[in-house]
Amino acid sequence: MKKHIFIKPVINFFFIGLLITTISRLVLFFIFMGRVTQTPDYWMIFPIGLRMDIILLSYISFLPTLLLAFLPDNYLQKIKKFFSFYFITFLFLLLFMELASYDFIKEYDTRPNKLLIDYLIYPKEVVGTLLKSYMASMLFSFFVLGIALYYSIKKAAFWFYPKFVAYRTKLVMFPLVAFLLFFGARSSLVSKRPINASNAIFSTDQLTNNLGLNSLYTVGFALYSLKNEVSADKMYGKMDANEAISRVKKYMNVPPANFTDADLPLMHLQKSNEKLAKPYNVVIFLQESLGAEYVGSLGGLPLTSEFDKLTKDGMLFTNLYCTGTRSVRGIEAVVTGFLPSPSESVVKLSNSQTGFYTLAENLREKGYQTSFIYGGMANFDNMAAFFNGNGFSKIIDEKDYDASKVAFKGTWGYSDEDLATKANSYFKSMGYKPFFSLMFSTSNHEPFEFPDGRIKLYDKKKNTVNNAMKYADFSIGKFFEMAKKEAYFKNTIFLVIADHNTRTYGKNLVPINKFHIPALLIGPNVPKGIAYKKLCSQIDIAPTLLNFIGMDINNTMPGRNLMSLAANVPGRAIMQFHDNNAFRVENQVVVLQPNTKPLQFEMKNDTVLIPVKLNPELAKDALAHVTTASYLYKERKYRMKGQK
Repeated sequence: MKKHIFIKPVINFFFIGLLITTISRLVLFFIFMGRVTQTPDYWMIFPIGLRMDIILLSYISFLPTLLLAFLPDNYLQKIKKFFSFYFITFLFLLLFMELASYDFIKEYDTRPNKLLIDYLIYPKEVVGTLLKSYMASMLFSFFVLGIALYYSIKKAAFWFYPKFVAYRTKLVMFPLVAFLLFFGARSSLVSKRPINASNAIFSTDQLTNNLGLNSLYTVGFALYSLKNEVSADKMYGKMDANEAISRVKKYMNVPPANFTDADLPLMHLQKSNEKLAKPYNVVIFLQESLGAEYVGSLGGLPLTSEFDKLTKDGMLFTNLYCTGTRSVRGIEAVVTGFLPSPSESVVKLSNSQTGFYTLAENLREKGYQTSFIYGGMANFDNMAAFFNGNGFSKIIDEKDYDASKVAFKGTWGYSDEDLATKANSYFKSMGYKPFFSLMFSTSNHEPFEFPDGRIKLYDKKKNTVNNAMKYADFSIGKFFEMAKKEAYFKNTIFLVIADHNTRTYGKNLVPINKFHIPALLIGPNVPKGIAYKKLCSQIDIAPTLLNFIGMDINNTMPGRNLMSLAANVPGRAIMQFHDNNAFRVENQVVVLQPNTKPLQFEMKNDTVLIPVKLNPELAKDALAHVTTASYLYKERKYRMKGQK
């Protein structure tokens, strides 16, 4: 009788799995070679990759190995199809994730991670985007997956069915097999903790580090990490909450006497530069993906002629940096002023769905009518639920538009000019009632759809990011053209600000240049034609906006009122890039990474960061900000007084 090794199905699974991940890593290496080879010791992605692949395959192999070792042959033959189903399923997932990796990396500069999980719950928008922007990739992937599935099913019996092996032989061999599998999963016998994604970090280029992983691992790790998504101490280190809050207050530029509530650590009185009998309305026009590199008045491409003209009517923030790379992060920063944290945005977290501080709730208590106006479906990214529970009295979205009177409807909803028309009409209907409103654009988003005949195309091909930028800018101009003709205009503070940039990528742990965004304040008492040049953060804009509305107001926002900031106070910005957090004070940047020591860099410019000796106090300040965010969220201390 021919002798067999009882774990032959597992060995075959390992061989095919390693073949998939290795070929994929080689392909990705050659695609991004121009970038990767700039990293010293870039070849490390291959041994690191092999190590991480073996870890993943070892974990997957535990269950079938136990069954193969301890079940008698007659039982194994009864469930032999289970083994082929089990191994083929995981190989199919492994291949699928590797096929998806190129487009994901191209868009987000990292392997598939929690972002992929987040988007899976929005099939309408995701399918529409895939069909219009990634059809070729989809067809290729389906073709490869189809062939792989066909041959794996055809060869399942040969590769994965268990063969007869004497029971005694299996028991004798099992300790060695178990040790090898245990060693493969832990990848170390001396480390107190199993190897994880942080062990793939060997350079300051996060994309190069990511190529040392595989995409099924990164997605699986993201799912596993959900249980820690609000635990800053588990990711970056522990700090006492009182110390953390004290360090955050140090940056707020608020006199100690102005803190008004011992139970709400950051609640403070912010005084207006001018008190009015009838405070001004507030309109925030949040722009999808409008990075500074596309804004002419910030030295970017000549795509924003309307925005650039409007800078003569208000105050332009020229050195402003967003807090994250997702729309919900932009909403979090602009509408709530909340610090970026290692968790998901508060827009999507359970503890913040009601009783969480927002500008809308604050101003609603002052008698304002509050609204959110959007061209798409407001349930995207949980926006409607968050807004509804936190001070927005009215939500206007796709269902509220008259389809017969709109200019254009795309994958993400009605166009920006339709949004502008809808918002202007609604603001006119307010009459003399004070109002606060958040408008959120959609057109500047993959697959970059907009109506014909509105702009002179920058690129010959219509549906490109540059042309979508021009159309978004056209719509900004159209909104202000309409608003200036209405009575409400002279009683309103307008803020035009980006939620984030488009693709955020770069060779640094946090690509700071990709966080540079525009913001423009326009209003009756806002200085005209002024550029605010000091370094600032997206969380500073909401407190600065309140400075101009004409009343003193209590709020819990840790951002700075930039209008009261002394010239000698250093500028500060906070940026989150996946699990990396950058805390920047002027040209010094501390980067916090999970499960490893912080690093410090000196900025020569937005793209050149030179490693320098770590300043322990600056590192503590960086940790204090993420610790405070987690503490305030967990303890529900980021709210208005009286809210529960």
